[in-house]
Amino acid sequence: MEVLWFVIGLLIGGAVMSFVGYKSGYSKRKKVAEAAISSAEEEAVRIVDEACKTAESRRKEIVLEGKEEIHRLRNENDKELRERRSEVNKQEKRNQQREEYLNKKIEQVEKKLEQVSARMKQADEKFAEAEDLKRCQLEIMEKISGFTTEQAKEQLMKTLEDELVHEKALKIKEFEQQTKDEADKKARNIISLAIQRCASDYVAEATVSVVALPNDEMKGRIIGREGRNIRALETATGVDIIIDDTPEAITLSSFNPVRREVARIAMERLIADGRIHPARIEEMVDKANREIEATIKEEGEKAMLEADVMGLHPELVKLLGRLRYRTSYGQNVLKHSLEVAAIAGAMAAELGIDSTAARRAGLLHDIGKALDYEIEGSHVDIGVDVARKYREQDHIIHAIAAHHGNVEATSITDCLVQAADALSAARPGARRENVESYIKRLQRLEEIAKSFNGVSDSYAIQAGREVRVLVKPEVIGDEDMAFVAREICKQIENELDYPGQIKVNVIRESRASEFAK
Repeated sequence: MEVLWFVIGLLIGGAVMSFVGYKSGYSKRKKVAEAAISSAEEEAVRIVDEACKTAESRRKEIVLEGKEEIHRLRNENDKELRERRSEVNKQEKRNQQREEYLNKKIEQVEKKLEQVSARMKQADEKFAEAEDLKRCQLEIMEKISGFTTEQAKEQLMKTLEDELVHEKALKIKEFEQQTKDEADKKARNIISLAIQRCASDYVAEATVSVVALPNDEMKGRIIGREGRNIRALETATGVDIIIDDTPEAITLSSFNPVRREVARIAMERLIADGRIHPARIEEMVDKANREIEATIKEEGEKAMLEADVMGLHPELVKLLGRLRYRTSYGQNVLKHSLEVAAIAGAMAAELGIDSTAARRAGLLHDIGKALDYEIEGSHVDIGVDVARKYREQDHIIHAIAAHHGNVEATSITDCLVQAADALSAARPGARRENVESYIKRLQRLEEIAKSFNGVSDSYAIQAGREVRVLVKPEVIGDEDMAFVAREICKQIENELDYPGQIKVNVIRESRASEFAK
């Protein structure tokens, strides 16, 4: 209990002591604060006084600087004004000098005009005197010559006109001769350059092909039992097969190179295969025909590229390929067409005209020869129709029509194609007239045989000494064959001229096929 009261007493004593201490500190802090406030007020008054003094000093400095700037600007304006006045004075002096110079010039010109007027007056007087003198002289000359002035003028003009006409005629003749010489020289130069650039090789076209055999025993297999193999070959190909004493070789003879090539390919494959019988022969001939068709297309495309002619119709390309197997006067027509295209293009380039059109017209100029043994008419008319059918340009069609002079040449391209065609044909060894006549005779021989009703095909063989005629068995019977042969012979005798005699063989073959199932 005593301890409790002791603690309470301590707490009360501490509280009393704390209150007394607080009162004593409060008085001290109040005094310190009042002293600080008084010092701050004094400091504030001092700062305001200093600021007023500084502002007044700065105002005076700004006023002074403004006065100095005004003075500087005024000096600059005065200086610029003085310079402008000086420049104006100088300009006025220059203008015054120019005016004085112009016045002097005007005075000089006026003096010269006065002098010129005086001289003109003198010249007029002298001209009048000269006119009088001239009139007197003319009167004297008229009296002496007996001609008036007009008559003298007419005589003089007539004399001059005669002289001019004579001189003009001489000059024209001289220029014509000079032009002709230059044109001939230029033409020879162009043609020689074109021929030099086109170096084509010519090989004489043959009408026979030789097929090599591995041995002479193969000849018997080709002939077959009772000649059935060789008859099947000749019937399927239309080619005359000559088997003679030539060792290890047989000869295929036909004026038609396409047939001869088909027969050669079929024969070589049959020999390589070893199986030779009529059915196999027909199969090989069909394959050879298809191969020749592909070759014709390839040759046409190759010719188009070689001649640098693009954009031809596919059918025209095929016809070009067929020209590979067509000859004219012993000259290969495709090679001839390529040479004409090259020569015409070279001459066009030398003349500075469109060489592409010249090459195209040269390449197509004989395109009708690919069909002239199938279609009636000249190869020129056929070529024009074919070119028009496959939409060639009009100037190309006209060049084809004009290359043999059937129509008049109307352009330089027409003339170039004519010249190139003549150059290609006239080259030594290019053509042989007898070969062309021979081929035409064989073609006509076949046409006569085909013209009869019931004839399916005909082949001229043995160099035209024999014609093999195949008839349709359903149209012509065995009893009619002799009559058909006789009628064909009569027409041949009436329409053809030929040496010796021509044998007509009429063949009628019936077949029956059936399949065992």
